[in-house]
Amino acid sequence: MKTSNYSYLAILVLTLISSASSLFAKPLHYAASEPAKNVKLVLIADDHEYRSEETIPALARILAKHHGFDCTVLFGIDDKGEIEAGKSNIPYIETLDNADGLVIFARFLALPPEQMKHIDAYLKRGGPVVGLRTSTHAFNYKDKNDPYYKYHFRYDGDDYKAGFGHQVLGQSWVGHYGKNHQQSTRITIIPEKAKHPILRGVKDIHVQAGGYNAEEQSDWNILTMAQPLMSMKVDGEPDASKPPMASEWTREYQGENGVKGRAFTSLYGASEDILNDGYRRMIINAVYWSLGLEDQIKADSYIAFVGPYKPNTFSGKGYAKGIKPSAYEGFESPIPAHAAKEAKNGKK
Repeated sequence: MKTSNYSYLAILVLTLISSASSLFAKPLHYAASEPAKNVKLVLIADDHEYRSEETIPALARILAKHHGFDCTVLFGIDDKGEIEAGKSNIPYIETLDNADGLVIFARFLALPPEQMKHIDAYLKRGGPVVGLRTSTHAFNYKDKNDPYYKYHFRYDGDDYKAGFGHQVLGQSWVGHYGKNHQQSTRITIIPEKAKHPILRGVKDIHVQAGGYNAEEQSDWNILTMAQPLMSMKVDGEPDASKPPMASEWTREYQGENGVKGRAFTSLYGASEDILNDGYRRMIINAVYWSLGLEDQIKADSYIAFVGPYKPNTFSGKGYAKGIKPSAYEGFESPIPAHAAKEAKNGKK
């Protein structure tokens, strides 16, 4: 019996679908260690510069192993199934539909509607959000006819002014405050906010990422202030020309039908920033707070890295290439899987 052209076509389509699926076999998942909190987190890593693809899985392991959260990590993925920093393609973003919390570290994305609809739905229901660094300008749609153009960081419509960054995190992109890659940042706690649950056990914060401008809003609950330093060293001298500026805050954002969601914003979070114990603890605490679990925050909770963590220095095109999410399965594989190769100009 001869096989019809339609049969051949059907076989070809099934083969292509099977091949595509094999690229994205499954999302990176860290099951909650006992005692489990029965809370599902989705953590998105997809920026161009600050090595969110290293920061985020490292944080997810800590949250799963030491704190009992079920964590799914999603990356920007290229057509080979490899992590591509800043790629507007996040397979398995539908996992967000059943998530209790979101940690996002993204920049200038223009996700296709079939992906973006899941973020839109999550925010409409007022899901908790922890946003790091470039997430103030997470979306950058070029086409004004795109159904999700309002998420653009410079959207000028009154219905969603300044997009996701302003509407959810409290600020869109403003600009650098000092010389990034040359000036590190010392973050100090506002004395009146020292007893806030997010700051429980937090001290001595120094991060490698340079300062970001912060245009204070009336609905911010500012917790910390950032002082640009004159060097990348922890004991660097303060930049006298740049007084401290807000760096971390909480707020409530507006969902659909009057529902409100908790949001925590940090203007920092680069791969090397989380090497600092104080900063790392603050972000872990912020996840608890966003979920309404502030009563469970302990000043001495365990925040050690799980598995080797030796981050690449952040830079515009310095991500380690050729890595699939599966390289980070389990709790013992190194993050990153390998060091970034040297660029032609000798810089990473």
